[in-house]
Amino acid sequence: MRVAITGATGLIGTALATHLEAAGHTVHRVRRGTSDDRLADWNPAVGWIRPLAFDGFDTVVHLAGAPIGGDSLRNIRWTRARRELLRTSRIDATRLLVDHLRALPNPPATFIAASAIGYYGNRGDTELTEASPPGEGFLATLARDWERESTRAAVPIDVHPAIRTVILRNGHVLSANGGLLARLLPTARLGLGATFGDGTQYLSWIHVDDYTRVVELALTTKVEGVLNATAPNPTTNRDFTRTLAHALHRPATPLTIPAWALRLLLGSGADELLLWGQRVLPARLLATGFAFAHPDLEGALRALVTKR
Repeated sequence: MRVAITGATGLIGTALATHLEAAGHTVHRVRRGTSDDRLADWNPAVGWIRPLAFDGFDTVVHLAGAPIGGDSLRNIRWTRARRELLRTSRIDATRLLVDHLRALPNPPATFIAASAIGYYGNRGDTELTEASPPGEGFLATLARDWERESTRAAVPIDVHPAIRTVILRNGHVLSANGGLLARLLPTARLGLGATFGDGTQYLSWIHVDDYTRVVELALTTKVEGVLNATAPNPTTNRDFTRTLAHALHRPATPLTIPAWALRLLLGSGADELLLWGQRVLPARLLATGFAFAHPDLEGALRALVTKR
């Protein structure tokens, strides 16, 4: 299949492109740039897509969006400008892309779009499936509005049939090359693991290799609608820290960073980023018969830290 991937230079996009190419698919890494750049496909920040840039692909995988947790200490705080960027880089960019796809002479048969388990808000230890209602908070509203734009691809227009649309509500994608795990590894290797607040908030995760296989499932089968892209065994923040210590053969007595300190450091985003949790189950994935290569956290972490 011919597959176009937005956000292909990010952590997930890089792993996905490599996986799909190894499986025999032809991958186009969508390039961001200006209209003067002959190799550029789009620039969502200014609302530009090259005419017919996505025409003729079998599948478009849409992963683009500014990092929720920031990519440096300079932009980790949720200022008003940062919140606006998080929204526009998802909602406006997705609207632009879907409008383009719906108007193509040869639109893709399948559209796979990222979302996030922040959709469910702060739900304590309640088990959440794809059928669970949205929660409250900035991230829940962001994910709900983001998904609304993506699902427009599934609505037929004029002579074009509906585009089969799959929305992946991503948990924390674990990779030693970036994301949550890469940020925790340096201190964890020193035996300085920490829990956030009381540590009881649930953390729903997925090994990066399983994530790429989930996308391939969405690409090659007839599944549609929402899929929770999480492993079947979510864990608490405290247990995650202890399990990472075990995987690294380091002390398993984590320090506690109180909530007030996190709020002082990160501002208003501290609660939703680190202190809230979702206990998410991949009910629809399991119903398809999908077999996780890394269903348990300790095995997933050992595989990742050993590979690194």
